[in-house]
Amino acid sequence: MAVALLPGAEALPESDWQRLATGNDPFMSRPFLGAAEESGAAGAELAWQPLHLELRGAAGRLAGLLPLYLREHSFGDFSRDWNWPPAWQRHGLDYYPKLVTGAPYTPSPGPRLLAARDAPAGTKEALVEAALALARELRASSWQCLFVREEEGKLLREAGLLLRRGVQFHWLDRGYGDFAGFLESFSSQKRKKIRRERRAVAEAGLRIEARHGDEIDDALWRAIHRHYRDTFLRHGNHPAFPLDFFACAGAALGRRMVVFLAWQDERPVASAICYRDDDALYGRHWGADIDLPGLHFELCYYRGIEYALAHGLGRFEPGAQGEHKIARGFEPVPTWSAFWIADARLRAVVADFLTREDAALQDYAAETARHLPFRQA
Repeated sequence: MAVALLPGAEALPESDWQRLATGNDPFMSRPFLGAAEESGAAGAELAWQPLHLELRGAAGRLAGLLPLYLREHSFGDFSRDWNWPPAWQRHGLDYYPKLVTGAPYTPSPGPRLLAARDAPAGTKEALVEAALALARELRASSWQCLFVREEEGKLLREAGLLLRRGVQFHWLDRGYGDFAGFLESFSSQKRKKIRRERRAVAEAGLRIEARHGDEIDDALWRAIHRHYRDTFLRHGNHPAFPLDFFACAGAALGRRMVVFLAWQDERPVASAICYRDDDALYGRHWGADIDLPGLHFELCYYRGIEYALAHGLGRFEPGAQGEHKIARGFEPVPTWSAFWIADARLRAVVADFLTREDAALQDYAAETARHLPFRQA
């Protein structure tokens, strides 16, 4: 197969993107990656230099795609490698640049080795080989394939990459039917707490609705972006996505973007931005103009669960971290990332660290599972 590097997601025609077997994953899509790159959220000037790796067969037909970024720092990729650069320095080596496969600012597990539906056998393996060759050519310290699904993790491990466990809290449909059925699985005390939280929001007189990306006009996007931006600034963080990212991505993704909105009279006072594919809902950003107890849980969790149940989605992944999700029925699940380390000495050091970390994270997941609110946790 012929290997080529693309300078951006939009360099690959939408017709080719549609041939890739992604399960309609919103983050591994031309609208999401293209809007992030074109809006400046992810670009060379912010150390997200696109080097998307394309494989084509003898007839020029697309066989596979590997989204790749050359990075000079780790902000926004959720690689959890904050302490690794000093280790490289102690060995007289540079940690950056590194190569990263993943969605910018999005710690959401999904497909990463994107093969066409009619791709020949071995396409994913060929993508891995091409990525390793590029990493060596660029003298990158590592290639990090972040938040991979389990089946791809196995393939990457067989190719010599190190797997790293993470823990997130996801809602899983256990055949609840509707939100009332979901609450019936809770212990009595926990069930009453959720009902109190929801009642407080309902009694505040807010109107709450869900809109898809192509149902939001420019004026409403300005309010939603203000909510998103102010939340980041309030906590001393950088709001990476500009307004035009959301407007562009929302229009292109359509029903693959879902925003839960709270209205006070005719004014949008809070919003939670989510995405979806064929199987799951993904919570990403939230913000509010008002301080109302329970509103965050209502928009970011309960409305998402109701939406998932109504639309036949088996999972709701509300984002990384957040042990407060446990009491609301979100279960600890493992996530996986894969790392190829160029230097043999540091590969051994990282492998030892990941083995010890893995044991601690398994204990953490088991401990948090004991605090689930279900009657038979």
